[in-house]
Amino acid sequence: MIKVRKGQAPAPLGRAEFSARFGAAWVDPAFGDEAPSIARLEEIAWNIYVVGRKAPFTRKAGPGYVDPEYDLSIEWLATKEAIDQARRQWAEQASPSRVLLICGSARNDGTCPGEMSKSFRLLGLAQEVLEQAAIQVDVLDLSHLTSEYGRNIYPCKGCVSTAMPLCHWPCSCYPNHTLNQTNDWMAEIYQRWTAAHAVIIVTPVYWYQSPSPLKLMIDRLVCADGGNPDPTSTSGKTASKAKALEVAGWDYPKHLAGRVYGLIVHGDVAGLDDARRALADWLDWMGFIDAGAAARLDRYIGYYEPYASSHEALDKDEAVQEEARNVARAVAKAVQELRAGRLQAVQPALSRPRPK
Repeated sequence: MIKVRKGQAPAPLGRAEFSARFGAAWVDPAFGDEAPSIARLEEIAWNIYVVGRKAPFTRKAGPGYVDPEYDLSIEWLATKEAIDQARRQWAEQASPSRVLLICGSARNDGTCPGEMSKSFRLLGLAQEVLEQAAIQVDVLDLSHLTSEYGRNIYPCKGCVSTAMPLCHWPCSCYPNHTLNQTNDWMAEIYQRWTAAHAVIIVTPVYWYQSPSPLKLMIDRLVCADGGNPDPTSTSGKTASKAKALEVAGWDYPKHLAGRVYGLIVHGDVAGLDDARRALADWLDWMGFIDAGAAARLDRYIGYYEPYASSHEALDKDEAVQEEARNVARAVAKAVQELRAGRLQAVQPALSRPRPK
């Protein structure tokens, strides 16, 4: 049996530190009259933390699972059912073609920057083209993480690096009520990726890399590539069971393979090529199909010009606007070919000598 290494986790919080962290959410003077009520809530939260009740609502897994008697989170089961329904809809030949348009920028005019992002404007150009092609468009604006109350994408905990079967599809790390890690947006985002026949990511470059909202989503999609759809097979998060399953032979299922993708990556100084290649490599790895060279766009907008006038630079750059439209046109054509069975026909069915 492979050894499970221990010794990194911090000690549980003491009562005083827990109180300080809990109370940080209630410092506004408007809560002052409710101090006794907040204190009672804090005591309840402390007791949940001490007990460690990650999933307060569970039911027996039932038929179709390795261990039908295992208590699965009702919240996880609801996410799983939504994904299964989305996959059935995706596979239905008579259903409309759908493209998930993702804005990767953290900026919008509803929060500190006070101005919309250029990514959102470029996304709008792509959206117009797709809608003119009678394609259903689902806009996922990740900047809502910075501007909406209670909107969260929690970081990936890296279960896959312990063993692939420990990484469940969909992710079962959240919600975690013990740690107040609730209201995880990924529960909805998994469904939206599953329902899409194609995905177009429109993003700026932040410090040579993807913006943090986009990277959070990317990391949490690791379970879509090789993840385990049956948490009962590992008795939840039992590392030793997951290691044994992987060593015995794991097939690394690609839950989102067979969809089309396009990319629009923009910046003002450096890092475009690496950011675009990294996103393309990631989607290729997941089994997505690129819609051709015209669908993989990286361009500077206002190269070494002031940030303050960057929207004006985009106004003047009619070529990059048309190139963004071309990304959408290429994806629309590829989706048409995909759903007619012609695009899949040219994809060789090769076995992977190094599955992972």
